[in-house]
Amino acid sequence: MGHREDLLEGAERVLLEKGFARTTARDIVKESGTNLASIGYHYGSKDALLAQAYVALAERGSDSWGDVGELPGAPGSLERFRAVMAGITDSLGKPGSIWHLSIELVTMGDKMPIVQEHLARAQNEAGRGFIGMVMGEEPPADDPSVDTLGKFFSVLVLGLIAQHTFDADYSPSADQLTEGLRMLMETAR
Repeated sequence: MGHREDLLEGAERVLLEKGFARTTARDIVKESGTNLASIGYHYGSKDALLAQAYVALAERGSDSWGDVGELPGAPGSLERFRAVMAGITDSLGKPGSIWHLSIELVTMGDKMPIVQEHLARAQNEAGRGFIGMVMGEEPPADDPSVDTLGKFFSVLVLGLIAQHTFDADYSPSADQLTEGLRMLMETAR
C-alpha cells in the first residue's frame, strides 16, 4: 500500500475518533505512518483528505447493510423502505458510526469550504445510492429522479441523524418512519 492509501485509511480512523474540527494533519500522519508533505502531494490539503475519508466511510457504511438484492420486500415497497431505514437507525448509536460526522459538517461546513465543495458533489451520489437501495436500481446520474427522490431521501436521512443527535429517545424508529410514510401516501391519494 502506498502513502495515498495509508493517508486515507489513517484519516478515516482519526476522523471517527476526533471528528473534523479536532483532527490535525499531524494526527493523520501519526496514524498513517506517513509524512506531512504526503498530504499536500496526494490530496492538496488536510481538508480535502478529510472530505474523501468521510465519503469513503459513508460508502462503506451503506455497503455494510448488505446487497440491495438481499433487502426484504419488493423494490419501492414500504417493506424495502423500512429495511433501509432500519439499517440507518440501527447504526446511529453504534460506536464508530459516521453519522455524527454528518451533523458536524452541517454546523461547520461554511468554515471548511474545501470539505463543503467535495461533499456537495457527493450529495448526488448519496441520493442515487438511497434510490438504489429503496427502489432496487440506482438511476443514471442525469436521471431526474436524482433531483427529486434522491434529494427527498437525503433530507429524510439528515433529519433523522439530527433528531437522533439531539434526542436519541425521541428519534423515530424504522417502523415509525414507515408508518408515517404509509399514512402520508394514503392521504395523498
